[in-house]
Amino acid sequence: MTLISEILEYNNKFVEDKEYEKYETTKFPNKKMVILTCMDTRLVELLPKAMNIKNGDIKLIKNAGAIVSHPFGSVMRSILVAVYELGAKEVAIVGHHGCGMNGLEPNSFLEKCKEGGLDETVLPTLMNAGIDVKSWLTGFQSVEESVEQSVNMVKNHPMFPKHISVHGLVICPETGKLDVVVDGYER
Repeated sequence: MTLISEILEYNNKFVEDKEYEKYETTKFPNKKMVILTCMDTRLVELLPKAMNIKNGDIKLIKNAGAIVSHPFGSVMRSILVAVYELGAKEVAIVGHHGCGMNGLEPNSFLEKCKEGGLDETVLPTLMNAGIDVKSWLTGFQSVEESVEQSVNMVKNHPMFPKHISVHGLVICPETGKLDVVVDGYER
């Protein structure tokens, strides 16, 4: 049986037994917050528990490294939608220790892409189109600095409301302990 078959089989039972009822909520975040965090598997259940977040409390955005890398990319758009359309009144960027983006090296990554079957013509084509693939694939050296850069990207965005607090935190994926990098109330 394939993984998708297993998922769909489970899902049929989930719906049949009306398990969804305990998760019913609206699209508006109860705690009026949007959180950007990393896609790390250790944070799937730990982060909400460590932050006392339940289904329906927040808008949750995940990507590799909890990074806002472009002011007009999909992460920033999602944050703006959460604020303007869905009523979020605060933003939190939550990075974590031991992140896979910490020290990500583009040459090594690109070698893995080639081993995985990346066509040799793709990289030159992207570079000729003005895309700096190596810069795009470069990780960070300090999770605290990365979180602070993402906070600044959000806070200084020309479309972001100045009265909304933007916080920066780092979570320990072993214990759930949160450390404040940027207290959004102080800025």
